[in-house]
Amino acid sequence: LSSKTAREAVSTPCGEICCEVSPELCGASTQVDAGQPIPIGYPPGGTSMSSLEGIVTNLCVSPEKGTGKTPRTSARFIENFGIEQDAHASSETHRQVSLLATETIQVIKDKGVDVGPGAFGENLCVSGINLTSVKIGDVFEVGDGVRLEITQIGKECHTRCSIYYRAGLCIMPTDGLFARVIAGGEIKEGDSIRLVSGP
Repeated sequence: LSSKTAREAVSTPCGEICCEVSPELCGASTQVDAGQPIPIGYPPGGTSMSSLEGIVTNLCVSPEKGTGKTPRTSARFIENFGIEQDAHASSETHRQVSLLATETIQVIKDKGVDVGPGAFGENLCVSGINLTSVKIGDVFEVGDGVRLEITQIGKECHTRCSIYYRAGLCIMPTDGLFARVIAGGEIKEGDSIRLVSGP
């Protein structure tokens, strides 16, 4: 894929998921070099987040695009389609599933922003795994055989959506991962996620 990632493109507070509610916080959250993800140094427990294996802390789905997603205890992932009953599921897109580190969300919460799982439009919140080291083409195995191939890192923001106004800032453009489902099945909260192959 040749699309420019947000880590290359973002240099100002995001325009798609961010905020008129707390503009000073949104600006503060992006005061890093253009395209840099939010610095993360801890998973729950306080150990180094250098592992390539972690757990799924939350599963989130929404029937509409551009909105926060609702947590669920489990979901069915369909090969070359996405998550059943999720608006982003389609055989025509490479962004069938989105992932975000639970630790990243915690950093935002520590800044005083009241957000929960799915607030940034992510499908999978994962903990204990260093998503910033992931490359396009890497494959994760989740739960009992579901496989997700990373197709995009971050994204460009073009318009402000409801998540921006509700959450107060945007982190998917710099910290989000996008993937397509290359092997389907069920994923549940608490399932393991691990890197099984790279490009």
